[in-house]
Amino acid sequence: MRIKMCGIHVIDPAAAFDFYTKTLGFEELLAVPEHLLYIVRSPEDPDGVGLLLEPSDNPIATAYREGVYGLGLPSIVFGVPDVRAEYERLIGLGVRFTGEPTSDPSGVSAVFDDTCGNLVQIHQD
Repeated sequence: MRIKMCGIHVIDPAAAFDFYTKTLGFEELLAVPEHLLYIVRSPEDPDGVGLLLEPSDNPIATAYREGVYGLGLPSIVFGVPDVRAEYERLIGLGVRFTGEPTSDPSGVSAVFDDTCGNLVQIHQD
């Protein structure tokens, strides 16, 4: 058994699709705009897990997304080979981070705002 797809609740799936593909560098796996259905994948792992950009169009999803964001917690973690390099690349594209990359026993990480209602962590072991 393997993970095929996971999801992240976003305020606007079309805007999230734009950010996740044009800024973060994910690829389109599926886009059906008339149904607000957008799925992206990593170009580094085209057969890997798809990421569904789910609309936060119900009160439970909205409360969860807002609650996690309000606590300053990332909604998802993406692995990168070099957090500092990715941090610099994304800063250059106008991405807003909550702070500089930090190190702890688990590795190096940094957290940014995805402009769609979530904080996202990038992590390097």
